[in-house]
Amino acid sequence: MAGYAWLLRLLLLLLAVGLGYAVLSLPDQAQGLQPDVLGKMDQSGVTHPVTAVLLNFRGYDTLLEMAVLLLALLGIWSLGGLPEARPESEPGPVLGTLTQVLVPVLIVVAGYLLWTGAHAPGGAFQAGAVLGAAGVLLQLTGWRLPRRAAGHPLRITLVAGVAVFLIVAALPLPGGRQLLEYDPNYAGVLILVVEAFATVSIGVTLAALFFGADPTDKAPK
Repeated sequence: MAGYAWLLRLLLLLLAVGLGYAVLSLPDQAQGLQPDVLGKMDQSGVTHPVTAVLLNFRGYDTLLEMAVLLLALLGIWSLGGLPEARPESEPGPVLGTLTQVLVPVLIVVAGYLLWTGAHAPGGAFQAGAVLGAAGVLLQLTGWRLPRRAAGHPLRITLVAGVAVFLIVAALPLPGGRQLLEYDPNYAGVLILVVEAFATVSIGVTLAALFFGADPTDKAPK
């Protein structure tokens, strides 16, 4: 065991040295890809460069990020989650009232971030994070998914974001385009569809990560 510990230290040291060298070797003034992105904005379907990069020009990265988030949840479920050390206590009046006030606000904020991502900072991951925070607050008050919703409906919601992303990514293929190469005339609509499903999937995934175990194991009937 001691040998593995020293090997791990050595690998971490080499990683730190490599990262340090990469950072120190960066040029002082780098033009980057900003001119290329701004020159293609009329084909992106949106007016905000970050959204254009994440959902169009570099859509592969976003798709893989969503897949990694889903795989992380599946990994936690496969381990059975964390055992409960003691029975959950009833939430106090402050937490209960705060949740009743904040959860509707968080849902509205998530919808706003989703919609505004086309022309301002926002988008699916920001909206999903806010939606996940609403789910965490609900869980802190003792709320749990009913058993009928914790099975197939939950699983469909979790994979919907990645599934819709893959379907939209493959739509250009019959027309002779490449994967994720949207038609500029429909790019905006396709990006909005992808982000809408991704927002819900990301929010539910983050809330499920906080819960830990598969909800079907503890869902109320």
